[in-house]
This record gives sequence, C-alpha cells and structure tokens, in this order.
Amino acid sequence: MTDLRPITRRQALASGATLLALALAGCSGAAGSAPDDERATVTDPLAPGASDAEGDPLDAEVSAAVDKLTLEQKVAQLFIVRPEAVTGVGQVTAAGETTRAALAEMPVAGICYFADNLLDADQTREMLSNTMSYGREVNGLPMFLCVDEEGGTVSRVGGNPGFGVDNVGDMCDVGATGDADQAYEVAKHIGTYLDYLGFNVDFAPDADIANNPDGTMGRRSFGSTADVVAPMVAAQVRGFTDAGVLCAAKHFPGIGGALGDSHDTSIYSEKTLDEIRAEELRPFEAAIEEDVPFVMVGHLSMPNVTGDDDPATISSEIVTDLLRSELGYEGIIITDSMGMGAATEAVGVERVAVAALLAGVDIVLMPADLQAAYQGVLDALSSGELTEERVDESVRRIVRTKLARLG
Repeated sequence: MTDLRPITRRQALASGATLLALALAGCSGAAGSAPDDERATVTDPLAPGASDAEGDPLDAEVSAAVDKLTLEQKVAQLFIVRPEAVTGVGQVTAAGETTRAALAEMPVAGICYFADNLLDADQTREMLSNTMSYGREVNGLPMFLCVDEEGGTVSRVGGNPGFGVDNVGDMCDVGATGDADQAYEVAKHIGTYLDYLGFNVDFAPDADIANNPDGTMGRRSFGSTADVVAPMVAAQVRGFTDAGVLCAAKHFPGIGGALGDSHDTSIYSEKTLDEIRAEELRPFEAAIEEDVPFVMVGHLSMPNVTGDDDPATISSEIVTDLLRSELGYEGIIITDSMGMGAATEAVGVERVAVAALLAGVDIVLMPADLQAAYQGVLDALSSGELTEERVDESVRRIVRTKLARLG
C-alpha cells in the first residue's frame, strides 16, 4: 500500500534518486524555474484573477505582444495539442528541426505530452527545452508545456521506470486522511519534479466530487462530498503554485456524479443549477479563490441547466454564464480533450473549436483533427460567425498568463 503520509522535502530527495535530488537541492533553475521570492514577485500581482489596473505595464506588454501576431498566429494560440498533431510524426520523443518547422507553421499555445513521449529525465528535459526555444523563436512567447500528472491512475512520470520517481498514489486516499496539508505536499512534490523536467502546466487537481458509486472518478477524486474535496483542491492549487507549475481545476462543472465515460460517449447529469451550486461547484470556487490559472471544462451534458443535450464544453450557459459570469473566473478556460467521444458525437471535427469559442472557451485541447479545427476557426472568422475581437479576448488572456506566469 502506498505510504500517504505528507511528503517532506527530505523524503522527496531520498525517493526521487538523482532527478529529485537535483530538483529539490535547488537545481530546478536549469529547467526555467525561479526562486520562491522571485516567483512571488512575478505571480502575486499578476495572477489570472487580478484586475488590469490603469497604467499596468503588463497590460501594455500584452497589447504589444498581441498586436505583433498575425490572425493565423492568434488562431494557433487557441490550441494545445499533442506533439504528434503539430509535427505529423508518429511518436515524438525529441524536438529538432521537424518540431521547429511545425511550430513556425502553426505556433500553437502549447503541447501536451503523454507517457509514450517521455523516456527518461535527460530526454524529456532536452525535448521540452528545445520545444520552448522553438516556440519563442516564432512570436517571442513562452509555450505551455503540459502533462496530466494527478497521481494514481493518471500519472505520466511518477511510476515511469525511466524517471526514478514513485507514483504518489490515488487522490481518494489523500482525501480519506482529511488532511489538506497532505494534499498540498503531494501537489508540491509533483510540481517540483515536473518543474525540474521543464513542464510548466499540470492538468490537475481533479475537482470532481465522486458522489456516484458507479462512476469513473472514484479513485481520482478526493472524496464524495464538497466538504472533503474543496479544501483538498485549494491546497493542491497552492502546492502546484509554490512549486512553480501552473495547474488546472477539472472537470467543470463537475463530472464525478455522471454516468458513463466521456472518453467514449456522452455523459449526463440530471441535476439542477441549485443542486450543483450546493455541491459540485464548491471545489471550483475554492480553486478560483486560490487564483487557479486554468479551469478545464468537461464534456458533461446538463439538460436541466442548459435546456439541451450539448456538452458543457460547447455550452455558453455553462462556460460564460456560470463559470465566467456567476463564479467570476477571469483565468483561462480550457476544454477537456476535444478528441473524446463525447465531443466528437456532439459536433463535427471542423466545428469543435468554433463551437467551444462561441461558448466562451479560451483554449481547445487536443481536437481529433487539428488542421480541420484550425481551418474551421479561420473559416468562421471569414464568414463573420466569429469576430477577431472575440479571438483577441482569449488571446489576450492567454498571452497575459504566459507573460505574467512564465516570463
């Protein structure tokens, strides 16, 4: 059984072999991290929830960066994809001239890596470092270098034999301790080794409430009530932030009680808006209070909230009315993978990005066909269905987060 006592810096140093020894001894700067005092200087006044004060120098920097982008480059910033989608290579484990040329052609906002891309620490650090450099060459902007590293069943590095880092175990076991400090330590531990490798975004923590015993989120969720889950989520946002890694609360508005698996098909909840306000929304509200940089929207259909069967990822009632307006979230809204069955059933591959943007989403994650989704946005702009002002709204939010949080 996994030892789920809080992970101290000394324990992490011992268990992580050379990789974590370097990371926790202060060598993570090689992968682009900053000391805690420098990181606080950068992030505190510039968090996604911070308002743009008049005369804010960052606001001018964001405007200048956005103004330099062509329309095509702006559209590219609306996507985070797998490396294979942008390069056309079957399995990417390195970043060289093919990656450089691909990013010059389509400078996407970021890349999301999976276990097949990650062989060992040296290979991963070089691949991510090169990718970041090539992205900056195109438009001067840092890239989001992303991974799903929740722990337990969703772990690309922890437990991977190439890295010498133990899997931290399932979050249901962390939640069962009732100790939010432990959730913080787990997130900081994960964030520390990800930062060392060069990742700057972790699609975690899971903010779903596992209140359906037949659901798929039982091991990934911290628990079955908001009272358990909300403080754990808040603590993990702080842990990832203190480790220098951006994080994403997922899967809004909460898929823990849904039937089915959105990887394969549509999933539904019959709950009303008042019912989810009382439970499902509370962990996301806790994450927003901690200035979580991303909120990931899931493919949950909520007919008693939206009046139709559209998944939340393309629902303006969920994305704009609920998350952006009612909850007041000002950070980046990203979809869950738009290559999942629940997304492709709802809308064609050429329309997934347009539908998400019309709903109020900022970044479309891993569409099934990147070229079709990208061209779909350009076509919608050409026809007037989408405006450049709408695209600029999301691009400014993306660029601001990059400049404020990644430098």
